[in-house]
Amino acid sequence: MNKSSVAYIVSIATLVVAMWLGVSIGTVDIPLSTLWNREADEIATNILWKIRMPRVLLAGLVGASLAIAGAAFQGLLKNPLADPYTLGVSSGASVGAVMTLFFSLSIPVLGNYTLPVFSMIGAALTMFLVLGFARLVDRAMKMETIILTGIIFGSFLGSVLSLMIALTGEELRQIIGWLLGSVSMRGWNYITMILPFVIIGSTILWFNRRELNAMLFGEERAHHLGVNVKRRKFMILIGGSILTGSAVAVSGTIGFIGLVVPHMTRLMWGTDHRHLLTLSFMNGASLLIICDLVARTIISPTELPVGVITAFIGAPVFAFIFYRQRRRGAM
Repeated sequence: MNKSSVAYIVSIATLVVAMWLGVSIGTVDIPLSTLWNREADEIATNILWKIRMPRVLLAGLVGASLAIAGAAFQGLLKNPLADPYTLGVSSGASVGAVMTLFFSLSIPVLGNYTLPVFSMIGAALTMFLVLGFARLVDRAMKMETIILTGIIFGSFLGSVLSLMIALTGEELRQIIGWLLGSVSMRGWNYITMILPFVIIGSTILWFNRRELNAMLFGEERAHHLGVNVKRRKFMILIGGSILTGSAVAVSGTIGFIGLVVPHMTRLMWGTDHRHLLTLSFMNGASLLIICDLVARTIISPTELPVGVITAFIGAPVFAFIFYRQRRRGAM
């Protein structure tokens, strides 16, 4: 059995266990047999199908979206510190979503999809502005320049969010709760809201997996290998923005999933994007399901925002990656 087969078996098993724990454990413990037992307690059945199952599936979809987007951004920019959060893309998506809530926007043609669409527009615009400004500052587009530009734009967009919160009246609590990041009290309608965009964004990135491998050797080498670099970069950025925007729209700002998961997956199973994207997708789903489980049980019956848990995990990992990179550069 080769390494990639082991990686898939381990990742699938981890995801199954995470989902089992997610639907079973809580204020009320529910046996997994409730899934297929028609004679099970009605209260347990309602909790399972109306609260736990959509919550676990939503956490899985959000975690998978952020992780695969992070893997693509890291491969494209050739830097393990790149992810939707550090590049400011999550902040752009948040501004798009909060503006939709702030102005109570609803486009008849889009209906319930108004929020994720505006969130994706905010994410895409931020990504292109970050890269455009980085290119203006440094024609060589060094990774440090792109990361710093992302932090600058993220800080600016954070102040825009603060301004809208300060001007908000009755919606203040809703917006602040949303910004902290949570998948609590989301029903099946949120699953139907994010699922089409997860499929579209993931498919775009998956079809560019070989091009991401070629770009690891540099854009000039990739061009000689027959890759249309500009077109592929645009498609990868659009795919990542779709995934980030839709995830932020349904769950708020959840940081570091797109940083931690691809990096750890790469360390364990290698850099081949033919496998890295899929493995990051599954591992991202598993991690956020577990983080959400911790968030709602660690100080039960009070729930913590899941964004708090991911930050506790992500910040030390971010520091470790940064330290490791600097030490490697110094050596």
